[in-house]
Amino acid sequence: MSIKLICAISKNNVIGNKNQLPWNISEDLKRFKELTSENIIVMGRKTFESIGRPLPNRKNIVLSNNKNLKIENVEVFNSANDVLNFYKTFSEKKDLFIIGGNFIYKLFLEYCDYLHITYIDKDYEGDAFFPSLDWKEWKLLDEVKSYDEVEKVNFYFRDYVKI
Repeated sequence: MSIKLICAISKNNVIGNKNQLPWNISEDLKRFKELTSENIIVMGRKTFESIGRPLPNRKNIVLSNNKNLKIENVEVFNSANDVLNFYKTFSEKKDLFIIGGNFIYKLFLEYCDYLHITYIDKDYEGDAFFPSLDWKEWKLLDEVKSYDEVEKVNFYFRDYVKI
């Protein structure tokens, strides 16, 4: 059981624009599904609304300040501590994936053991950015370079472990 952050980040640190991904890289979406399936995912309310439904084959958690928020087939919590306490009591051995957005990444970065980053080697217009972190605290475990024909861009799957 580990806490993992998963995110696609552009060259200029963009992770979203108008509550959507600014790119469409099918290999990235496939990797996201493969890594997070059969695990627990944590997202903010805006990220949930952009997806529009609970993601299948995953335990979905939404973090929101709205204490009255109820979402069918989704656990809703009001603090990072509530999420972490729930995860500690979860009987099944599953990983906890932090899937966004920006504020949720900031809240959970300090608790993460692993980062699964898709680095997109292109600048994109956006209004949501990946939070700054000290990359010296992370060791690169694996890197796989690919090219997306639709976006006409190089991208890298990079996996890190906290040192």
